[in-house]
Amino acid sequence: MARWSKRYFPLLAGAVCGLLFTVNQAFSQDEAIREEFADLSQWRDFLFKGIEKKTKYEIVEEDGDRVLKASSNGSASALIHRTKFDVYQYPVLTWSWKVENVYQKGDATRKQGDDYPLRIYILFEFDPDQAGLARRIKYELVKSFYGQFPPDSTLNYIWANQKHKREVLINTYVSRARMIPVRWGRGKTGQWMKERRNILEDYRAAFDRDPPAVASLAVMNDSDNTGEKSVSYLDSIRVAAPD
Repeated sequence: MARWSKRYFPLLAGAVCGLLFTVNQAFSQDEAIREEFADLSQWRDFLFKGIEKKTKYEIVEEDGDRVLKASSNGSASALIHRTKFDVYQYPVLTWSWKVENVYQKGDATRKQGDDYPLRIYILFEFDPDQAGLARRIKYELVKSFYGQFPPDSTLNYIWANQKHKREVLINTYVSRARMIPVRWGRGKTGQWMKERRNILEDYRAAFDRDPPAVASLAVMNDSDNTGEKSVSYLDSIRVAAPD
């Protein structure tokens, strides 16, 4: 499998994922994705150039429920879901997560601290018809090399190690990636927390414009910058239509 630099994951993931993803086949008209982690058949590994240690992803049982366990120790790699979905039809993202600890050196405002015990990515597909000439040329060059356009932009829902003044942060590596600290600090570590976000509302708040229609989902526990270690758990990811 090809390896890309971690700093360019928000841009290059789509270049690979476009070859892997299938068109949305919803469980019902109300859902695009419902992942209960019976297995990892709907996910693909994503590896990073220059980072030899991979995060370990495995299905484990906890209180009779099967969940995803992500173990990172100075490592980084991601899981990418195969399914694309329309964010205008399915804007509601819900999930449950638990982290055993946050990274002491973590800091979403510095490149050296760009690690999180768990993050949920939404990767938005590039639409050349909505881009300016300079950007179309740049993306066409990337497409000529990788065979697919990179993502237009991304949202990162993160469990940060500290509270930030701003609700949305610009990624320190890639300006078209926005970081949203949903949880932070040690106060809720070791506890399952349920989350609910509206992708459309978050994107408009983060970028001050409407998002491209087509998106995909990825998850990651990474600690290559801080060199620390953490174990996190994820369950019941759902991408759905409004209630």
